[in-house]
Amino acid sequence: MMPALAPLPFATEACNDSGYDDEACSIGHDEAARRALRAALGQFATGVTVVTAAGADGQPVGVTINAFTSVSLAPPLLLWCLARASASLPALRAAPCHAINVLAGGQQALCRRFAARGVDRFAGVDCRPGPCGSVLIAGALATFICTHRSVRAVGDHVVFVVEVVAYASAPGAPLVFHGGAFAAVDAQ
Repeated sequence: MMPALAPLPFATEACNDSGYDDEACSIGHDEAARRALRAALGQFATGVTVVTAAGADGQPVGVTINAFTSVSLAPPLLLWCLARASASLPALRAAPCHAINVLAGGQQALCRRFAARGVDRFAGVDCRPGPCGSVLIAGALATFICTHRSVRAVGDHVVFVVEVVAYASAPGAPLVFHGGAFAAVDAQ
């Protein structure tokens, strides 16, 4: 049986989601409430992707993302989110194209590498240049080459709605994250 619902220990406020780079609104969470909410959200199993592009200087940039979903088939639209504090945000926002690489079950090390700070995320990674400045990671289950349709600051994240201009996929088991850990999935 599910326990009683936990009320949030604060009042929520409307945030400016106009897409401007103003400071994310603060809703005064206490740290325990944030951890509890994060744990509850962690009960939703997600796939893991790495978003990659070439920066303005031609150097590759990439970051692990698990906030990713399909929005529409006609036109083909996807949605992904990135923390406003991410050092990769300016390059990914400015890139004319980027790739969303859906990681396979054995790619936990890649997930961790692209989530880490202060490391060369591409050192030793098997990847190749893709269309219009994207970077394709070898072994990904699917890759979507995308252009921006809408980029909006919402709370402490930036929401990207992107249009798929090319894609590829391969069979296999996906990398899945659930409850703060990687989970196995049988790809029958």
